[in-house]
Amino acid sequence: MSTIFINLYKRIMNILVILACTLSLFLLAGFISSINISFFKFKVNGDIGAEVFLRIISYENTLIGHALTGSNADFAIIPTGFKLITNIEMNDIRSLIRSEIPGFMAFDSNFLIADKGVNFTDIPIESAPPMEVLLQERNMAANELKELNSGNTPSGAPPSEKSVFIYHTHSWESYLPLLGLEGAENENIAVDGKTNITIVGDLLGKELEKRGIGSSVDKTNVGQALKNKGWQTPKSYEISRSLVQSAMSGNSNLKYFIDLHRDSVRKDSTTANINNQPYAKLVFVIGEENKNFQQNLKFANELHQILNKNYPGISKGVLPKKGIGVDGIYNQDLHSNSLVVEVGGVDNNMKELKNTVEALAEAISQIYWKAEEVNG
Repeated sequence: MSTIFINLYKRIMNILVILACTLSLFLLAGFISSINISFFKFKVNGDIGAEVFLRIISYENTLIGHALTGSNADFAIIPTGFKLITNIEMNDIRSLIRSEIPGFMAFDSNFLIADKGVNFTDIPIESAPPMEVLLQERNMAANELKELNSGNTPSGAPPSEKSVFIYHTHSWESYLPLLGLEGAENENIAVDGKTNITIVGDLLGKELEKRGIGSSVDKTNVGQALKNKGWQTPKSYEISRSLVQSAMSGNSNLKYFIDLHRDSVRKDSTTANINNQPYAKLVFVIGEENKNFQQNLKFANELHQILNKNYPGISKGVLPKKGIGVDGIYNQDLHSNSLVVEVGGVDNNMKELKNTVEALAEAISQIYWKAEEVNG
């Protein structure tokens, strides 16, 4: 008799297990169907395994297919399978060596809009120095400080309405001449918690105000903010995102968001002589994975065209970025007029930076006042 009860017990338990598994599958399917597809879109970009996984799911749930945009739309079984197994792309010879050569992945992108003569060697390079290095604070070299203060003219009362928000995700990025290290071979020492890119942001804000455009310049020491949270430099965009969101919530009149950076490539790639005056070259970077990509691209292209018309060669062009090892969004999903702007490189001095900031402010003002006329 006991054997009968044992067999009955086993059958009941098997039925319960089957019911539990079936219920779990239904719950999982419901979760996948209801979740915001932007979650999947984030996982897909630059991840071939995620792409294959979501492609399989999309055959059963068409909603997931909406996350498979861009290159994912042209899904081919053989090339994708080959890439999944070998990490080599059949249509990109660079994939044979990108993981073997240190730093090569920095060039794993292309200018969407480029000035004449610009190539992959002009692509901006980001470096991540140790936390203890980027937190050090040094005074500006005397000759550079003199140049900074020369020719400054009062701009009068600044406009009461702030329309441009200028910030610095990598606030520690500096320039060798400003630190008294001009000509140093190691570009990675061009970092500082005090004498850095925030000085360029302050200059840009003042130049915009001279042109009647109110600006708010954030000078948060992002390196210190990272240290306070126990974070490393890859999380710097999370810090700056909170800065942008706070600015937006406190001022609904903000129309433009400029994240200023400094490139790590050397002087021959970041300097131009225009009308016998030296300039630091510019690059406009757009996160290709953000929802405002097309609007950001339009804004960047307008600036690029205006700048190179008035100062031929000052702008290298517009560089979209996505995939493994990069942010891909750069907070640009928060507003359609958002840009990362690389202002010169480690070797540019204050004279070159000031000239370029004036040119950039003039280009922004042209776009701003044209939009104001259209709006009323």
